[in-house]
Amino acid sequence: MDFLKMMKQAKQMQEKMGELQETVNDLSVEGTSGAGMVTVTLNGKGEMTGLKIDPSLINADEVEILEDLILAAHNDAKGKGEALVQERTQDMMSGMGLPADMKLPFGS
Repeated sequence: MDFLKMMKQAKQMQEKMGELQETVNDLSVEGTSGAGMVTVTLNGKGEMTGLKIDPSLINADEVEILEDLILAAHNDAKGKGEALVQERTQDMMSGMGLPADMKLPFGS
């Protein structure tokens, strides 16, 4: 294999990975639980940027339920973010002729 061609491909891959990382950082995903009563928004770094709680859930006797719903909504958003990153990574990799199972971690 031609060394210069290999170096050019490596540089292209590095540029594409940089573009993908920028795209990932700009992502915003929402996760919900309790039939939409709790919504969590995460950015591409996995940081929580928003939290919405239906006022009917605010009850001092049911704090544990609310905590569980918040955790479930967060996990839902994280799963959606990971799936979206995987999809974007596969699209980029297939366009470069690289293995599609390579991925960037969501929240890195």
